[in-house]
Amino acid sequence: MAKLAFLGLGVMGYPMAGHLAAAGHEVTVYNRTASKAEAWAAEHGGAFAPTPRAAAEGADFVMACVGNDDDLREVCLGETGAFAGMDRAATFVDHTTVSAAVTAELYAAAADAGIAFVDAPVSGGQAGAQNGQLSIMCGGDEAAYAAAEPIMNTYAKFCRRIGASGAGQMTKMCNQIAIAGVVQGLSEALHFAEKSGLDGAAVVEVISQGAAGSWQMVNRSGTMLDGHFEHGFAVDWMRKDLGICLKTADETGASLPLTALVDQFYKDVQKLGGGRWDTSSLIERLRKMG
Repeated sequence: MAKLAFLGLGVMGYPMAGHLAAAGHEVTVYNRTASKAEAWAAEHGGAFAPTPRAAAEGADFVMACVGNDDDLREVCLGETGAFAGMDRAATFVDHTTVSAAVTAELYAAAADAGIAFVDAPVSGGQAGAQNGQLSIMCGGDEAAYAAAEPIMNTYAKFCRRIGASGAGQMTKMCNQIAIAGVVQGLSEALHFAEKSGLDGAAVVEVISQGAAGSWQMVNRSGTMLDGHFEHGFAVDWMRKDLGICLKTADETGASLPLTALVDQFYKDVQKLGGGRWDTSSLIERLRKMG
């Protein structure tokens, strides 16, 4: 069993940290809203700390799952940041979806401090975090990944090192690009079924068994047909991720025309007041805006 810190207790981090505690690890948590850290400690029997540095002191591994580039810098750097409290040879594992640029920056800062750094964004959503069934795509030095993998497997169904530092974040961009197109296609299919007077559930039952089948169809089509969008990954966060994808595509010369279009569709959803709706709400844009 290891001594761990977990920074960030949102819809993903809260259950992920819980799995670590349930596995018998000694876990100290930090959250910007301290009351959530206190509630987690009361529920799971771990400890909470007032700063990332205090949470990280003496930890073998420090895991983070926060909001964006600036949030990650805040919990890593400075006098109260985790790096200042970590022992040499400890490992920092970042589960946040951030830019490859901030990953490169923090990998270098960690190396200067003698700390290993693994970028390890996740896919699987809130349900995957709660059920310990996340897919984790990783970048970083081989030895650092090998040390961290058994810890990550506590809440993963699949975990793999893709390559050097930054490869995990680049792979997560591939994930978000693929999801954007699939959700738009599913939204259009269901909207077409509704406009044609078909039984949407019956349509899904049939086409899900063929080449059109997907995770999104199996797990989201029912709530999409019912107009329920209060679960899963929020539109605001998807737009943050797609913005990273599009900026990186400009830098690498990749062409992402569909991703750029779907990003604008999500902007329309935000205008409808759906920034906190989950990503399957693209169908609501079709219903209301055509």
